[in-house]
Amino acid sequence: MPDGIGQMVESKLIVGVVTGAHGVRGQLRVKSFTADPADLTAYGPLTDQTGDTVYKLTLKGEVKGQLIASLTGCTDRNAAEALRGTEFYLDRALLPEADEAEFYHADLIGMAAMDGAGTHMGTVRAVFDFGSGDMLEVVGADGSVVPEIDLDAGRLTILPPAEVEATRDEEEGEEA
Repeated sequence: MPDGIGQMVESKLIVGVVTGAHGVRGQLRVKSFTADPADLTAYGPLTDQTGDTVYKLTLKGEVKGQLIASLTGCTDRNAAEALRGTEFYLDRALLPEADEAEFYHADLIGMAAMDGAGTHMGTVRAVFDFGSGDMLEVVGADGSVVPEIDLDAGRLTILPPAEVEATRDEEEGEEA
């Protein structure tokens, strides 16, 4: 499993990360990966990836798309800065079931990516959201779109844009 990113079979899913300090009293800036950022602490106890460390996080507000939170034991700016990059995980079983037409990003990690003809094109390594929509990193596939996701079968369909297909057709013509 690459880079500790959750999968459907994993019991822990990453739901947030400390991005830095806020102020001088030990408050943290936290990027939430939950659909509603304010729900970061709503589902149950946050832990590290192994579940060995439990974090008592209290949300204080939101600034510029990030949550402001206090963490038990973090009382000054230096302590808060030292936590930069700390990831918060949640036990998968605590999350509500996704509706039929919905899925968790973590469900896609490790999923086979097939073309329209059923040929294996790669594997989903990561899901990113840079603000304009979700982007999948698929190892072995370049510049494709995903028109279909089949969670039950554990695969998704990818189709290269017309420009990619045209380039492939030209390359095949040169080889012939």
